[in-house]
Amino acid sequence: MFRPQSRPTVPVPPSTSAVARSTARRARTAGAALVLPVALLALQIGAGSAQAHTPGTATDAPAVEAGAGAGAGALAHTVPAPLEATVTEGQVKEVAPGGVLTYPSVTSCLTITVRLRDGGLVGAHASLFQVPGELRSDAILPALKARIDGRPVSAVEVRGAVGAWHPSYFTRAIESYGDTDPVPVPTSPDAEGIARAVADGLGLARPLVTVQDVPDGDQVIS
Repeated sequence: MFRPQSRPTVPVPPSTSAVARSTARRARTAGAALVLPVALLALQIGAGSAQAHTPGTATDAPAVEAGAGAGAGALAHTVPAPLEATVTEGQVKEVAPGGVLTYPSVTSCLTITVRLRDGGLVGAHASLFQVPGELRSDAILPALKARIDGRPVSAVEVRGAVGAWHPSYFTRAIESYGDTDPVPVPTSPDAEGIARAVADGLGLARPLVTVQDVPDGDQVIS
């Protein structure tokens, strides 16, 4: 018995309107996906802006890093100084008004005590030979000057082994000379030369500086 063969199914292309509807749906979905992150970003920016301009918050104050834009001395004297300090060789320290500076075992060294007009003391222990890790003799006055940081000074007292020091040691340490370079050696105590060197190194008037030769031992200054 003859039976007609079935015809193969041929895919019917979607109508133009169906394609348009599908495209529109995809566009709306993509648009929504794009709008959401943009909206979230806008909210974050708005929140950050509101926080940045809210009066009384920490963001109103400028950020200040230790040591940035200011000398070490300026930062040092913004912190309250102690009432007692021991200043060993190659060091610079400060005490508050009414305080006491102790320079231990002063033999071949010079101590430099700066009396601030407010009553505080800033002291430096200049060593003839550098102590490892501490300041050389040609670095002690710049460090002391930085610690003073322009504050009014009433007097500067230099004490110690005056006869062992050549005034040039404050500008060129003994360690900086080579084997063939002659190191200046004092032939006699030069109190006036030391006073001028200290005054010049600190940027102060010469009459403010006094120099005194004292016996070996601890120096306690108040």
